[in-house]
Amino acid sequence: MSETLRDSVTGVEVVRFPGGACELDNVAREEPLEIRIDGRPLAVTMRTPGHDEELALGFCISEGIEVSGAGLTPELAANTIEVEAGRFDRDRLQRSFYTSSSCGVCGKGALESVAVSAPRVESPLRVAAGLIAGLPAKLATAQRAFAATGGLHASALFASDGTLLNLREDVGRHNALDKVIGRAFLDGALPLADTILCLSGRVSFELVQKAAIAGCPILVAVGAPSSLAVELAGDRGVTVCAFVRDGRVNVYSEPWRVTT
Repeated sequence: MSETLRDSVTGVEVVRFPGGACELDNVAREEPLEIRIDGRPLAVTMRTPGHDEELALGFCISEGIEVSGAGLTPELAANTIEVEAGRFDRDRLQRSFYTSSSCGVCGKGALESVAVSAPRVESPLRVAAGLIAGLPAKLATAQRAFAATGGLHASALFASDGTLLNLREDVGRHNALDKVIGRAFLDGALPLADTILCLSGRVSFELVQKAAIAGCPILVAVGAPSSLAVELAGDRGVTVCAFVRDGRVNVYSEPWRVTT
C-alpha cells in the first residue's frame, strides 16, 4: 500500500453475515483539520488526511481569500495547517460559515455573495459530448482509495483533451474539490479556463461556487444537480453536465460549450 493510500485508509474489525466471521476491513480515515491564518483558527473541517496544505489553500481560495502559501504551524500542531494570506474580513467569513452550517443559504443572497468574489467565467472552451461522457470512467479508474474502502468522494481536473491532470479523494466532496483547487494553485494553473472538473457525486451550490471562483468553465458530475446549483451555474457562466453515466450527458447550463 502506498504512503498516500495509507493516509486515506485504516483497518477495522467487521463481523460479516451470514456466517458471523470476524475479519479486517478497510475504511476511509476521517479526522478534523484546523485551518489557521495569522495563528488564529479560521475553520475546522472533517477530512481524510493527506494533501492538507492543498485542502487549506483550496478552502481559502473558495472563500475569496488571497493566499500565498500554506504549511505546518510553528509548533507543529497535529491536524493543523497555517495559511499565509492577505488581509480579509474575518468576521464576514465567520458569519458565512455559521449560516451555511446551520440554516443553509437563500438563493438571492447566495448569488449576490458569489458574484462579488467570482467573476463570470468567460472561457470559450468547447468540448465534445463523447469526451465528457468518458470522464467519469477515467475518474473511477483512478480512485484507488475508493476501490479499497467504497467510502470516498473524488474530484479530478482534466485537460480539454481528456487527459487526467489531478485527482484527489476525501470523505467530504467539498474537501476533494478544495484539494484539487489547492493543487492547481500550487502548480500556478489558476484560473482553470481551459480545463474540466469532474465529480464522483452530485452537484451542489457550493461545488459550483468553488468551480466558478477557480475559473473553470465545465463541471461534470456522475450525480444530480440541485436547483440552486443550476441557477448559480447559469449566473456565473459555468456549464454543468450531470447524470453523466452510461454514455449519457445531461447539460443543465451553458449548453453551447458541449458539441456533438
